[in-house]
Amino acid sequence: MQVTFLGTSSGVPTRNRNVSAMVLRIPQHSELWLFDCGEGTQHQFLRSELRISQLKKIFITHMHGDHIFGLPGLLASLGLSGNSSGVDIFGPSPLREYLHGVFRSSSSKVSYPLGINPVEEAAHNRKVLVDEDDLLVRCIPLKHRVPAYAYRVDQKPKPGRFNLELAKELNIPAGPIYSALHRGETIKLEDGRIFHGKDFTGPPRPGASMVYCTDTVFSEEAIELANEVDLLIHEATFSHKDSEMAYQRAHSTSTMAAQIALEANVGQLVLTHLSPRYAPNNEITPTDLLNEAKAIFPNTLLAKDFLQLEVKTRCNSS
Repeated sequence: MQVTFLGTSSGVPTRNRNVSAMVLRIPQHSELWLFDCGEGTQHQFLRSELRISQLKKIFITHMHGDHIFGLPGLLASLGLSGNSSGVDIFGPSPLREYLHGVFRSSSSKVSYPLGINPVEEAAHNRKVLVDEDDLLVRCIPLKHRVPAYAYRVDQKPKPGRFNLELAKELNIPAGPIYSALHRGETIKLEDGRIFHGKDFTGPPRPGASMVYCTDTVFSEEAIELANEVDLLIHEATFSHKDSEMAYQRAHSTSTMAAQIALEANVGQLVLTHLSPRYAPNNEITPTDLLNEAKAIFPNTLLAKDFLQLEVKTRCNSS
């Protein structure tokens, strides 16, 4: 899996950072999953190498404008392009009324299947939100001024490595039989010999995992969702020096994000959703926020628009 940041500012866009949007590329499915869709997101798609025609799922964290104002335009443009087979959207319950209202008042039509799925039940009851092929999506409620939700994507465990040498040593014909054994199946050869897949594969290999967490003040729920995740993408709207403002506005500081990463024992932390007040030439800069977080959780990066990262399991990233 690969993430691409299309918007990393909070509240309003800046010259260098658009408002919230992040894309998860699922190569094995040739799909894109979008997380949040602030104003201008479809323009950010055009400036990237991502193909909007591959967009299959959209996950919205909450109903604040910097996370949803780009959604109606993107969906309308996707319909005009005529090359979408359908999109499923997941988010808070008011999202359905919001989209239907915009389309109705603007006389817009969506020419492809569009599913709008509320997430409250799955989030509050700790149920799986999406179970699709080799991927699972879960969500959990956060602590913000309006209902907000974080999302976790897990690749299901992959089969263990196939013992090719043993198969050759036993004179098992190469080809589809090897694939069947790797899947754990039992096969019978023409000469009557029977082989069990479990005897040719090692232990299952863990898949990669990612959590997208914004907007929230420090939250035990975020720690719960991010437990042992490979990549945690977490908002860091404020500097530690502005902690009082963070609590007042129900947002996180860089140190809150780092503390969550530390307590959840994540593989890597990426800070996003930065307040425009921390411009490069101001008293406090984005680099200062990064350094604050790294003092607590060293393996921290600062997101920027169009940054791409591979989501790797820890055994593959060491």
